[in-house]
Amino acid sequence: MRILVADDHVLVRDTIAAFMKGEDVDEVKTVATLDEAIDEVKDTGTFDLVLLDYSMPGMNGLDGLSKMLVANEKRPVAILSGTAPREVAEAALQAGAQGFLPKTLAAKSLLTAARFMAEGEIYAPFGFLRQTDDASAGPLTKRELQVVRGISQGNSNKEIARDMELQEVTIKLHVKTLSRKLNARNRTHAAMIARDRYLI
Repeated sequence: MRILVADDHVLVRDTIAAFMKGEDVDEVKTVATLDEAIDEVKDTGTFDLVLLDYSMPGMNGLDGLSKMLVANEKRPVAILSGTAPREVAEAALQAGAQGFLPKTLAAKSLLTAARFMAEGEIYAPFGFLRQTDDASAGPLTKRELQVVRGISQGNSNKEIARDMELQEVTIKLHVKTLSRKLNARNRTHAAMIARDRYLI
């Protein structure tokens, strides 16, 4: 897995790069501006994941996200920020970001989030988006996203199980887990929350 970290603060980007180095991370490149990030992609090829600091030179809000998505050929690009409010996180996800990472995220969580996003899954820091400290919050897995999408389409657990070629009991477990992650009262509420957060 190749990761590109773009941040204009050398200490921040070096620290994040150090966090990212795990068993399945083959290469971590670091740059200081959006232009340098785009040049890096052009020079060395697309990355499995690009992390962009929201406030670094060249970003111009979320315009930089759009430019990097094109440069990285629509492969995962996420936003990093230490100061951006919840509204920016939601707008970034709506604009096509693979995720939004607060710089306060713990090292282990940062690496986990990177793996999720590199695999094509959306990482949304639900605790941050709700402005709470819900310890049960976490990224939805690819299957949980499929299940909540099925719920939003009005399908029963049995129908979702058939579509995903899984046992109904497995779908019930996914519903229970994703509802806890989303802090939802029931499956319908979970689908509503997922839509509001642009997860489906």
